[in-house]
Order: sequence, then C-alpha cells, then structure tokens
Amino acid sequence: MAMRQTPLTCSGHTRPVVDLAFSGITPYGYFLISACKDGKPMLRQGDTGDWIGTFLGHKGAVWGATLNKDATKAATAAADFTAKVWDAVSGDELMTLAHKHIVKTVDFTQDSNYLLTGGQDKLLRIYDLNKPEADPKEISGHTSGIKKALWCSEDKQILSADDKTVRLWDHATMTEVKSLNFNMSVSSMEYIPEGEILVITYGRSIAFHSAVSLDPIKSFEAPATINSASLHPEKEFLVAGGEDFKLYKYDYNSGEELESYKGHFGPIHCVRFSPDGELYASGSEDGTLRLWQTVVGKTYGLWKCVLPEDSGELAKPKISFPETAEEELEEIASENSDSIYSSTPEVKA
Repeated sequence: MAMRQTPLTCSGHTRPVVDLAFSGITPYGYFLISACKDGKPMLRQGDTGDWIGTFLGHKGAVWGATLNKDATKAATAAADFTAKVWDAVSGDELMTLAHKHIVKTVDFTQDSNYLLTGGQDKLLRIYDLNKPEADPKEISGHTSGIKKALWCSEDKQILSADDKTVRLWDHATMTEVKSLNFNMSVSSMEYIPEGEILVITYGRSIAFHSAVSLDPIKSFEAPATINSASLHPEKEFLVAGGEDFKLYKYDYNSGEELESYKGHFGPIHCVRFSPDGELYASGSEDGTLRLWQTVVGKTYGLWKCVLPEDSGELAKPKISFPETAEEELEEIASENSDSIYSSTPEVKA
C-alpha cells in the first residue's frame, strides 16, 4: 500500500539552519542540536523534535554544533571568533575558547576530554577540556578556510576539509597522512565509524571513501547541486539535499533513486540520520528543521500509522501529540525562564 511521507516541522529559528548533529542513544533517548545564523543553537529530543532549550551566549552566527556521545555536553562554533562548550543538561556555558577568526566546526573525542575546532584562519586546534587555560595544539597545512573537521579511527586520526581539499592527519605526530583534491568546492563531510567510511559531497556528486586510506569506494550523481548527504547506520540507504529544495533517498548498494520530494522552502544545508536509523533530519535556508521517516508508515515517535477502512485509499501516517506534551513544555519553560530557555518553538506536521 502506498504511504505518504509526512515530516515533522520544527520551528523556532529565525535564520537559516546550517548544521545539525545527533547524540548517541542514551538512557533518555537521543538528542538533536542545530546551528543557525540567528546565533541561538537549539537542543531537541531527537525522535520527536520537541524543543528542550536554547543555548544563549554567542554574538554572531553559529556555523557548527555537536553533542558528545551521551548528550551531556554540547559544543558550538560561531562567527564571533569563539567556540563554546556547554553543559547540555543544565544549559550552562562551561567555557569559551577564543579564536582569531570565524570558527566553522567543532567535534568531541569519544571520551569528551578533547575538542577539535577549525575555521577561517586555516588552523586545526585541539583543546584539552580538562585544562581550559592551556594553549591548544595547532595543526597547520590547509590553504583555505576549514569547513569541517572530525575525529576518526578511535580519535587516532583527524579528517578535515577546506574549499577543495580533504586531508587526513595523524593525531600523535600532528602530520598529514594523505589528501584528496577536488575540482569544485567540498560542501559537506560525514564520518561513519562502523566500516570507516567517509561521505563527501561536492557539486552534484556524493562520494564515498575509506576514512583510513582515503581510497574511493563509490560515488553517485544527483540531479542538482548537493549541500549535504548522510549514510544510514546499516548502510542500506543514503539521503541527500541541496539547492533544489528537494530531498533524495538512494539505495546505497545499487545507487537507485528510491524517493525524492520537495523538502523545504529553501535550499537544504544539512541532513543527518538518527543514531537508530529510524529517521533523518534536515535543516534549511527557510529556518526550519524537519524530521522524516526512513520507513514511511512505521509507528515511531510522534508518527502513528492509521490505515483507512477502504484499503483503496492512500494510507497516511498520523502524527499524534501526547496530551501532556504542551503542558509539560510550558511548565519547563516557566521553571527555567531565567536560564537557557526562551519561548517554546512549535513542532508540527
């Protein structure tokens, strides 16, 4: 029976959403953080999109945001020449790390003891979060502003991307191991630890490389310029979005396009699968985040599949909101009105 994709729309940001990241799965579920040009990164419940809080403190656009594995810490990268580390439970700012130019990317090690940053000054920096007063280690070698930097290979190596180059670094020696050059600007990069796969987008291309050797695995061509792509945790599917406002879903093994649909009212800047693979999130120029089901019609989160009595009709997943959800959010907002929490954004179909 045909099922129609019904996304959850998460509003609250007032400018384009340029980055997003999921935590790992915790005893309390998993969480989603979004970076936005409005300078106010937001934390949400990952499976429902319910707003938890807004981190207030940056004085410029936030270009990058991430959560550590257990969602106890958040980090953000901004145009105010700082990266900030936050307590993701209380919302308190833990430290501000001053830089000499715009910061674009942040990433925690698996043990959350170190933070990797990169930005417009072309330097990679490694901060020891247990010694915030100490100077960071610096790695030079990029020839243009760094767009993305990620720990890989159990934090023994670092992957980083500037305008048209992806580089692999050895953490112990702080030296470059290998690099990849592209004939057009690299728009995004995702690292998949299971299988050591690197996903790179540039132009209309979605390329997969070994994160250990940077050797190519395969690549797909999309109908439009792609800004971001994400590989399903089980490596079954690939989703991508870009300049034509559409989301594309491909079979990873065959490269066949499985679905495509208009996803937003502006270019899509970022897309990521949840850690359980049940949904993927997209962020756009239109200022919204949207959550999409990987398997349409499955009962999950706020989605509940309701089949019509006449089986000839198009089945549509129903989005159900718990009766207490609105009351709980209002109560949380009032209790924390003096901390990180601001007016409650909506989650709607």
